Amino acid sequence: MTSSRPLTGVRVLDFGQYLAGPLTGMMLADMGAEVIRIDPPGGPKWRDPAFDMLSRGKRTLRVDLKTHEGRETVIELAKRADAVIENFRPGVMGRLGVGADALRSANPNLIYLSMPGFASTDPELSGIAAWEAIVAARTGQFTDMGLNRRLMGIKASFSPLGLASAYAATFGAMSVLFALHSRDRTGGDHVEVPLASALFEGLVYNHERIEGYPDRYKSPRELELDRRAAAGEPCDLVFKELSEFLDPFYRTYTCKDGRGFYVVSGSIAAHPARVLKTLGLDELLADLPSFDPYLDTADWPDEWTLSNYPVGARDRARIAQAMKAAFLTKTAPEWDELFGAAKAPATAQRTTEEWLHDPHALSSGLILSVKDPIRGTMRQMGNVAWVAGDEAATEKVVPLPLFEKDLAALRSEAPRDQAQGAERGGWLDGFQVLDLTNVIAGPTIGSTLARFGAQVTHVQPARPSVDPWNAVVFGLQANRGKESILLDLKSRDGKEALNRLIRKADIVTLNATDEQRDALDFSTEALKAQNPAAILVQLDAFGGPMRGPKSDHLGYDDLAQAATGVMVRFGGGMEMPEEHAHAGTIDVLAGLTACVALGGALIQKDRTGEAAIARSSLAAAGGMIQAQFMYDFEGRSPFDEPSGRNALGWSAFYRCYEASDGWFFLAAPTDRQHYLTSVPELADLASSPEPTLARELAARFATRPVQYWIDALNTGATAAVSLASMLETRDEALQVESDGPPDITRETYRAVRHDTHPMGRWCDLAAPNAIRPRSAVITIPGHAQKYGAQTTSILKRIGFEPEEVDEMLSSGAASESWSRRFLPS
Repeated sequence: MTSSRPLTGVRVLDFGQYLAGPLTGMMLADMGAEVIRIDPPGGPKWRDPAFDMLSRGKRTLRVDLKTHEGRETVIELAKRADAVIENFRPGVMGRLGVGADALRSANPNLIYLSMPGFASTDPELSGIAAWEAIVAARTGQFTDMGLNRRLMGIKASFSPLGLASAYAATFGAMSVLFALHSRDRTGGDHVEVPLASALFEGLVYNHERIEGYPDRYKSPRELELDRRAAAGEPCDLVFKELSEFLDPFYRTYTCKDGRGFYVVSGSIAAHPARVLKTLGLDELLADLPSFDPYLDTADWPDEWTLSNYPVGARDRARIAQAMKAAFLTKTAPEWDELFGAAKAPATAQRTTEEWLHDPHALSSGLILSVKDPIRGTMRQMGNVAWVAGDEAATEKVVPLPLFEKDLAALRSEAPRDQAQGAERGGWLDGFQVLDLTNVIAGPTIGSTLARFGAQVTHVQPARPSVDPWNAVVFGLQANRGKESILLDLKSRDGKEALNRLIRKADIVTLNATDEQRDALDFSTEALKAQNPAAILVQLDAFGGPMRGPKSDHLGYDDLAQAATGVMVRFGGGMEMPEEHAHAGTIDVLAGLTACVALGGALIQKDRTGEAAIARSSLAAAGGMIQAQFMYDFEGRSPFDEPSGRNALGWSAFYRCYEASDGWFFLAAPTDRQHYLTSVPELADLASSPEPTLARELAARFATRPVQYWIDALNTGATAAVSLASMLETRDEALQVESDGPPDITRETYRAVRHDTHPMGRWCDLAAPNAIRPRSAVITIPGHAQKYGAQTTSILKRIGFEPEEVDEMLSSGAASESWSRRFLPS
């Protein structure tokens, strides 16, 4: 292994159990941090191959925190550590004498990360035993996770994906790294990242709401939901009937070999045209309408345009039929190669198991082979965030015990420097970020950095290459807190403006493959020539720490879901794959993991003075949300986790149940008999066999309302919560922007209504409250700007004279707008 890695010299104490905490520690260990996993005397609570994977690269130490000796051991380690991770219920670590106050008293420069299920300050939710599914159920994940489910009238649909832990781990890891980078200035800190807050933020595009949202942006499924609601008709479609409501460029097609092939081509640049050309449908393409999608529909010369999602009703069926017939002429592997070469975004559907053995996944380092002393060769998910040039990124070792001699050596070290910065501010105050990204995943990077005080300038083309659904509707969230400039980078003046912005930037963000990056003159060498101090944050679809055959293939959120097994898992089989959530499941996570990579690059630059490229990808994030299943070895148990629209849970003790007035989720994975015997109405079922218990419990639970069972079951490690919807959660947490800054530090959930938005419509969005430092400042970003709103002021700021600006605007080298309205109607 190389002697110096991005996080060389960083020491982390990881008290995490189950998923969120260990996943945070793994991300840091994967970039070279020394992570010491602290276990109770009996060993880890979760004994599973997934936990072993999450423990890779860590040292392990068993400590009895109920003893004076155990507490003193932890305090001595904390004096010589940089960060602590724990994901217990609020107050647990404090009662053991090793909470944030105690450890930060011993080491004021410590970054202490707490990851409870719900906010510790939430008077309603903080005391609940926050199992992963309890967090998901209370937030709305089991109710609003797909338009198909809503059209079929399915009220409760369990998913085993650990989205809350994945989002929280990523917010947590970036918090640790940004706080460490800023520590000399702002000092140590106690940061809380509630899993439920992270989940609510991560799924923001599933509860975003726009006043009078125009029908032109609604998919056929959304329009059908509206129609049924207006007509008072029930949502009772069967799965086969859903196909007629799928857009031709957002659906799975069957290939010659019977495998599904998923196309996602939502009117970005020339992608729909590339799809049709790759399929040999040039004649059909020539017959389709194409005009400026930024016109209001009242000015459209036809009922739809190929450069705007979705396809119009007149042509939807014939395009879909032509594409169905074309796909049947070749096998999925043949189409994979053809679409990749054509830069047309599409991919074959795969299972999780297939992704673990996929040639590209293995060669790129997205999946790794790790030698396990018990299981032999073990396939594992690779890094989800990495820094280019870190040659050891793909070298993983199994967890090793921390022996007495190692512990003695640690105790002999001098404690960390106690000098503490005391400046009040954000972790990234003063940073200049140049954002060259579009749609969701890439722009999420810049909007996230803005909450820490960074100044973000968003550059887009003078004439749009992305339709208003992708650019404006999604941009309402992804572009908050940024200023906007429009430039023609093919023009001399536009290129010069970009170069001036690069020279002033500390961070440049780009969503592009290596091939696209180099074509845009953003290779490592080219960027260093312009600004050797700037860190490039690069995000793409299928990139990994190494090159693979699909590294330059294009893709979006849904394609990463299809390629890595998420869609097959969610749908319940290869014959019925479905996208998990309507929008942004992986997109947001990938943007956040890129921020983690940036944190590693900042720490490395602090130590070496050298700027590097921080990397992540959609496919890496696709592996991360399946972390508890993303491994394989000879003799592994079957990949038979709960899946499909009819799944309700793992077992009778971890399951959705219907009460007399609605649904709730019960989690009692460690207190099974206790909760049965402690509730009078259930006591006689204590001896019922597991195969019949779920049915018997369902009958009992149906006799009383949800609140009765919540009151009866929420004791100890057992928890029950009603199944909320994302929309209900949003509305309960809503604050109006014009009433003043929202309080983002108390309740678990918080949403903001931007009621004076310049688009002339209010919009409801998640507030940035997943990360809650005790000392550092979190900036609540203002509304997204209209594209080009600051073009003139930015050009003048970077040294262009007024007459030069006027010339650039008149020549098209720069622009102040894409459309008459902020959101074309």
